[in-house]
Amino acid sequence: MIGSPYRKASEVNALDMIKEHTMEGQFMTWNVLFLYNLALLVILSFQEAIAVPQFTALFAFGDSLIDPGNNNYLPNSLAKANYVPYGVDFIGPTGRFCNGRTMIDYLGDLLGLPLIPAYTATIAMGSDISKGVNYASAAAGILDETGHNLGERFSLNQQIQNFEDTLNQLKQQMEEQDLSYYLATSLVVMNLGNNDYINNYLQPSLYTTSSNYKPRDYADLLIKHYSRQILALHAIGLRKFLLGAIGPLGCIPSQVGTGLAPPGKCVSIVNEMIGMFNSQLRFLVDQLNKDNPHSIFIYGNTFGGFIEIFNNASVYGFEVKDRGCCGVGRRITCLPLSVPCFNRDQYLFWDAFHPTQAVNQILARKAYSGSLHDCYPINVQQMAQL
Repeated sequence: MIGSPYRKASEVNALDMIKEHTMEGQFMTWNVLFLYNLALLVILSFQEAIAVPQFTALFAFGDSLIDPGNNNYLPNSLAKANYVPYGVDFIGPTGRFCNGRTMIDYLGDLLGLPLIPAYTATIAMGSDISKGVNYASAAAGILDETGHNLGERFSLNQQIQNFEDTLNQLKQQMEEQDLSYYLATSLVVMNLGNNDYINNYLQPSLYTTSSNYKPRDYADLLIKHYSRQILALHAIGLRKFLLGAIGPLGCIPSQVGTGLAPPGKCVSIVNEMIGMFNSQLRFLVDQLNKDNPHSIFIYGNTFGGFIEIFNNASVYGFEVKDRGCCGVGRRITCLPLSVPCFNRDQYLFWDAFHPTQAVNQILARKAYSGSLHDCYPINVQQMAQL
């Protein structure tokens, strides 16, 4: 765990070996004490060196895939994960829709950054904002109307307004020139669009979008709004963006449970819709990089990464890919006090909609140091060096 006051096993073993082979009786000689302190200094210096943050801060915008608990503070929200057994492999139910860490948590680890707080925690508890803030909200979408069937949530437009609140706090903490540098050297991760389909377009009884727009026209509509929202953040001074693709929603248990696909297969018509959006998003990344030469925008191929895991599940160590570890069947998700499966790292999905932390860790690694197939035109590690 980040910030643990306890030494790692490797430290303890190294130091104990020095003690064991150099102590006589119950006393150390001054030479041995010097060696002991020197070894400790080397170990701590090494740890400090590898923990140097690769970005000044991390700001995340998204939905339940990366929500760290923002909806906990929204009294009229039905989209919450602040109860057991969520967080069973973490520090308890924090509001993360997972058994453990999200992709943002793992990506932060790789970047040498601490766990960044939920925006609502910075308001309610005064959490530190210096290393970044997570604004993601379960049920949120690119469109303001998306997810209204689940009550209160922070749409992307509202998340951007929340970021402006954080910006006002930062302005009080640093000079204008320092703030400009801080923003330009921070990483922005945006992961939205999932709910614009599963809690909008794919629910014709609740939303009219599927009757008003053909799939390609709907993807165009989303990209038009998304582009405007991304540029709003860019105008504030942020310069480095990772834009995550929508994952293969046709493969999640809630969609597989509709019976619209053969056993072991995904719902192809849903994935085809998602493909239209993702193609447009990759094109948008090219356009943004062309129009903003002093910035860098990356397309994170979450769709391709997850499909690779899904199609080669056993190679990655997964045995179950058609149902969640927690929940009843494939359509009813993880309810309070449910008893989850014991072999959680062998499941692709934690519940009917969200992957397990084991999958999140793989996807974070792909975003950080993956190939051109995983991140286009460069990966996050390469971006950090620019």
